[in-house]
Amino acid sequence: MNASPDPYARIFLLSHMRAFTSLAGHILGSHPQINGYYEMHISYEDAAALDRQLEVFRQGDVLKPNSRYLFDKLLHNEYVLKPERLGLAELKILVSLAEPARTIRSIVHLFRQKPDPDLYASPVEAAHYYVARVKALADFCRTADRGYYYFDAELLQSAPERLLPRLSDWLALDSPLSERYQTFSQTGKPGRGDSSARIHGGRIDRTRVDYSHIVIPEEALSAAREAYRECRAQMIAGAADSVTL
Repeated sequence: MNASPDPYARIFLLSHMRAFTSLAGHILGSHPQINGYYEMHISYEDAAALDRQLEVFRQGDVLKPNSRYLFDKLLHNEYVLKPERLGLAELKILVSLAEPARTIRSIVHLFRQKPDPDLYASPVEAAHYYVARVKALADFCRTADRGYYYFDAELLQSAPERLLPRLSDWLALDSPLSERYQTFSQTGKPGRGDSSARIHGGRIDRTRVDYSHIVIPEEALSAAREAYRECRAQMIAGAADSVTL
């Protein structure tokens, strides 16, 4: 049985860094039925983790009246989701990938802005993270005992008019998700997702930034492209439904 006394179903977004997940969290978290919008850095290995999730959310935000869901996103391999260990909790699992070249460059750009040197400021190390994360997500999709929904992350920015209605349907929401979103107590804070000015805009910004000045060694980029191609195809094939570019 689920150890948590709260009545909330859960939405989990499984993805990787720089895959528009802060945007996704704010769009989802702005819906009246959904609480949560940032990465809580929790491993969901038993039903007690659901209690921790609720506690973390309540430290900075207030649950919406008559809401249905709690949201979290998992972007790193050290935070795992074990659906089979979460008792009878109702789960909606979303899985999303972004193509490697822009993603890796974006990771490098982000970490080069930090005051202290960071591992992921290296294109090679950022590529290693990407490959390891994509493969872990593919392993999850192959072995999970509950269904999941897949979407290409770029659709959040390039074609939300295609993606958001499908997300609304998958989550059985009573009103559609909107391209406009709220900002919250943790919006833009370090460790809580995108800290750039763009996340404060309140609506989807379709301006693309490709970070083309950042050079990725060809061997690292080729390995990332191969992992993306193979794992994405596997995820789409196993998904309950999908939306792709």
